[in-house]
Amino acid sequence: MATFLYKLGRLAFRRRHIVALFWVALLALAGAGAASAPTAGSTSFSIPGTEAQKAFDLLEERFPGASADGATARVVFKAPAGEKMTDPDNRATVQQTVEELSDGSEVASVADPYETKSVSRDGRTAYASVSYQASGMELQDSTRDELKEAAQDARDTGLTVEVGGDALTTTPETGATEIIGIAIAAVVLIITFGSLLAAGLPLLTALIGVGIGVATITALASALELGSTTSTLAMMIGLAVGIDYALFIVSRYRAELAEGREREEAVGRAVGTAGSAVVFAGLTVVIALVGLSVVNIPMLTKMGVAAAGTVAIAVLIALTMIPALLGYAGRRVKPAGEKSKLLGGGRAARKAAAQGARPNAGTRWASFVVRRPVAVLLLGVVGLGAAAIPTTSLELGLPDDGSQPTSTTQRRAYDLLSEGFGPGFNGPLTVAVDAEASDDPRGAVTAVSGRIKSLDDVVAVTPAKYNRAGDTAIITVIPDSEPSSAATESLVHGIRDAGAEVQADTGAEVLVTGATAMNIDVSQKLNDALVPYLILVVGLAFLLLIVVFRSILVPLKAALGFLLSVLAALGAVVAVFQWGWLAGPLGVEETGPVMSMMPIFMVGVVFGLAMDYEVFLVTRMREAHVHGEKPTQAVVTGFKHGARVVTAAAVIMMAVFAGFIGSSESMVKMIGFGLATAVFFDAFIVRMAIVPAVLALLGKRAWWLPKWLDRALPDVDVEGESLHTGAEDGGADSGPGDERELVRT
Repeated sequence: MATFLYKLGRLAFRRRHIVALFWVALLALAGAGAASAPTAGSTSFSIPGTEAQKAFDLLEERFPGASADGATARVVFKAPAGEKMTDPDNRATVQQTVEELSDGSEVASVADPYETKSVSRDGRTAYASVSYQASGMELQDSTRDELKEAAQDARDTGLTVEVGGDALTTTPETGATEIIGIAIAAVVLIITFGSLLAAGLPLLTALIGVGIGVATITALASALELGSTTSTLAMMIGLAVGIDYALFIVSRYRAELAEGREREEAVGRAVGTAGSAVVFAGLTVVIALVGLSVVNIPMLTKMGVAAAGTVAIAVLIALTMIPALLGYAGRRVKPAGEKSKLLGGGRAARKAAAQGARPNAGTRWASFVVRRPVAVLLLGVVGLGAAAIPTTSLELGLPDDGSQPTSTTQRRAYDLLSEGFGPGFNGPLTVAVDAEASDDPRGAVTAVSGRIKSLDDVVAVTPAKYNRAGDTAIITVIPDSEPSSAATESLVHGIRDAGAEVQADTGAEVLVTGATAMNIDVSQKLNDALVPYLILVVGLAFLLLIVVFRSILVPLKAALGFLLSVLAALGAVVAVFQWGWLAGPLGVEETGPVMSMMPIFMVGVVFGLAMDYEVFLVTRMREAHVHGEKPTQAVVTGFKHGARVVTAAAVIMMAVFAGFIGSSESMVKMIGFGLATAVFFDAFIVRMAIVPAVLALLGKRAWWLPKWLDRALPDVDVEGESLHTGAEDGGADSGPGDERELVRT
């Protein structure tokens, strides 16, 4: 591996014009594809294998044209004080709004509140239900505009009018904090390298990689039904890892220059050593992201695969375009320890370096940890354990209008419905009765309705609506509790249990669906998939790390450290988004359950990112150990060369993720905060404190590997031992022959 990447780096350095042209052309091609691609909304939401999805599919088949899984909207009207919605003027306004809404191109049906008796007992509130032919994520912007205009026209007559439902689902807006995150990354890079040019290389290559990835996603969005959240996630992770991967190679290049090597040789060795770490770190991230497909939720699978593709591009750019750009930069990229005049470098700095500087911060910190490993280990574990305590109160759910900020019309509509009709009206349950196999379909449907009415927490059960064949019916059930409550979840399970009994008696199948039931099924599906996903991802990455480190205990320590950091990060998410701690400064307007997909998503992404720092830091230690240093000294050496760069990489990644906290989309906001927090815990507590403490306690045992396994494993040579051997034999500087050999390879 190291030898191949060494030759690849030198080839890219020599053929810099071709390499740069290739990536720029690819960016232009992806951009052209994105510009000419048809506009696509967010991906349609389907959950194979759930009862709610099965019911949607049944209704789509038995009620053709009804758009069972289409978007819905509720236009809620409230009369001024002293008036009622049954007053002639107010009634005329509502009916005019109903007619206006019925003219919409994508509208399937509009229910007149006076015909459906959707007027509150006090007469002050009424609502009209609107059904659309397309899902909320696929509606045209013009349709949403028509809905808003109709509500505004009614509002102009003096009524209070608000609109709820998924018909107003829009592409999430991202805040200016993303730009601030990139700016912070630039400042950190300048401080790390002491040069504007060297700092600009990782930023430039990361932006090119993200540009290619996001443009490709945009170009394929319509054909593959890729949503806006997919490109946001790809941008978030692609920026973070793209900057980090380039940072590690540029840093190693400057270190090689400082040892007196020529620039082409320094590039080859940087790609051969740091590049090997980049490859395996990238593989762990790709495994974690692609592994999300085991959950069998199409939206989550597409998000993971798209983000993994962007990470793969980041790896390839770091291995090829960075060497090419270093070739263009020439002597303007200084060796490590030699700063540019911009940051006070020059003759005085070189004189101080020649006289011998004191050990750097990484060396001093590692020396402290290896002297007091037990105390540092206990402090780190206890601290992360304390941060993880809120996870004991973790409540999972999917956001509804009740979790929207109070400034939105969706939230105000939610509150008006709760006030006028009860909280359960915001989450009606749709019960589909498939009586095709029953001898008496209508009798079976009547039995189902009777059983549901007898259940607790039921406010109303609407009369059954039959299809043309008379063998399938829809029953709407209004719970007494709000959609996200435990009581409503119990009611869904109660209806399904009662349905199973009715099926045993009559042969009719009872299925519960609707947004509330779908949310419950999604949460259950994600919970069931968490353990298999964890075993798959951690297991594959564990095997990969055994190959990288040629050790059993080091990968085991890495996995256990990851579990600590992800639990602590989930604890922070619960504290902020569920408990409301620091909600104001972070822009969290409404607290509530943590999104159901957050735990499994964080497990995947955080594991991949955590292994980045593990690979980058510990490969330096293994490299020192392989070259003859004692285990404790190897830990110090690893920190001497890697701590500053890992610290910079972690700060950059935190800044990029934190930039997405400014998003208007609660899912993106929560993911940005959770990932930024997880990187902080993992980089600065697990990798910078717990890892050196554990390695100091283990000593030589850390690098133990059974002989039979050592013989069976491939030698990937991440530490670049073959490059040192080649240098001793005169093979490392073999010149143009390397290029020919690489081409043949």
